[in-house]
Amino acid sequence: MTKERAYFEYLGLKEEGCLSPEYVPEVYHFDRTMSLIGMRYLEPPHIILRKESTARIEYPLLAEHMADFMAKTLFFTSLLFRTTSEHKRDVAEYCGNVELCRLTKQVVFSDPYKFSQYNHWTSPYLDRDAEAVREDNLLKLEVAELKSKFCERAHALIHGDLHTGSVMVTRESTQVIDPEFAFYGPMGFDIGAFLEI
Repeated sequence: MTKERAYFEYLGLKEEGCLSPEYVPEVYHFDRTMSLIGMRYLEPPHIILRKESTARIEYPLLAEHMADFMAKTLFFTSLLFRTTSEHKRDVAEYCGNVELCRLTKQVVFSDPYKFSQYNHWTSPYLDRDAEAVREDNLLKLEVAELKSKFCERAHALIHGDLHTGSVMVTRESTQVIDPEFAFYGPMGFDIGAFLEI
């Protein structure tokens, strides 16, 4: 991955932070040449949600916080709220995040449905299931349609990698981090990625 991803992470943090400051750590400084982001430290007991999810620890405010975060960031960066000029300007800015969009297309919409060095499963127990996915042409057609939507629909600014590893939590706080995959894409991508967990 290129070091330019830090620039898009910075842009994403700044925009999401303006729209949902209660859910995004404040950015204090960015140096594009050095790919350096200075931001608020998320003090303990903040912990990556993935660790807590696998331990089956519940966070009573998580759903409300994430719904609020997504509603604000998706609505206020879309044409439902912004002017056409503002929207096109921002779409153009984020079009530069080519490398990470390419990576998402590969990891989400291509590799799982074919033989790839990056695919791993519990063999031999899931060998038949992996083969069934690779041979399911109807599934591949559906995924190709979703890939087309991912590439072509610039609904709103999306995080682009919104999963349990990109959220830090306490019982009272939810913080969304790591938007280096941010770009203007289909609103449903972030929503679906987070709900998948």
